[in-house]
Amino acid sequence: MPSKIRHFLTLADVSAPELMALLAKTAECKRSRRRHHAALAGQTVALVFQKPSMRTRVAFEVAVLQLGGSVVYLGQDDIRLGEREPIKDVARVLSRYVDAIVARTFAHSDAEAFARYASCPVINGLSDGAHPCQALADLFTLQEHFGRLQGLKVAYIGDGNNVLHSLAEGCAMLGVTLSVATPADYKPQPGTLGDWHEDPRQAVKGAQVIYTDVWVSMGQEQEREQRLKVFQPYQVNEALLKGAAAGARVMHCLPAHRAEEITDEVMESPRSLIVDQAENRLHAQKALLLFLMTRTKTRSR
Repeated sequence: MPSKIRHFLTLADVSAPELMALLAKTAECKRSRRRHHAALAGQTVALVFQKPSMRTRVAFEVAVLQLGGSVVYLGQDDIRLGEREPIKDVARVLSRYVDAIVARTFAHSDAEAFARYASCPVINGLSDGAHPCQALADLFTLQEHFGRLQGLKVAYIGDGNNVLHSLAEGCAMLGVTLSVATPADYKPQPGTLGDWHEDPRQAVKGAQVIYTDVWVSMGQEQEREQRLKVFQPYQVNEALLKGAAAGARVMHCLPAHRAEEITDEVMESPRSLIVDQAENRLHAQKALLLFLMTRTKTRSR
């Protein structure tokens, strides 16, 4: 009999021990890209993307191929999700064709709808509420470079967005102290854990890592002028780094708008973990696919 289907919409869909096991599997996948080369043989993953992507799409496609599976990419023009037909119909039909679905949506409720109606694992490849695949890679990057997670302090500077929501969730699960600085009108959603400051200089005190993200995300383009004004004091630059712990490292989930939320000087400095962080999306997503799909590959259609 197949195991119960598991979804990955937020980090809350796994326990703390499971999250640690995912990080261990990520390390294993990074050490040997060929070790699980046939794990998904005969299986297919559908990437259903309302939003364009480089890292999420390429990392998932390469991960599936390196695990021996196949990928079908469906962009917004292919499906017009929620317009041409309801999500519940798309989820039900795709589940009869493929073995897992990666949904990259605007509304988090759309990702939840996929999981509600699909009969195969659904992975949130990004929504307005969460970005758990990014957080998984972020936590692994921290562990990889510091040799531990417990007791680290991370300062997140900028917009209280989906990346922050998932990062906060993971930090709380694994003992990382998170300090957050956002403008008062751009706080993260209620319930997001972390010590909040309006002044970024307060947030970075004693931090071993400073993390930032774009100020204007996809779908917020009409707010660009206002956001650039409000967020200017939150730029991650050399002056801000001086207030952090000695040797503090810098993270960014990419894409970056250089000279806005982060300076080119900081991105190109030896302090940056940004490219390592991006690479680790591949290894973390391989670990996640193994966790979800090898549990359910015997399911009947």
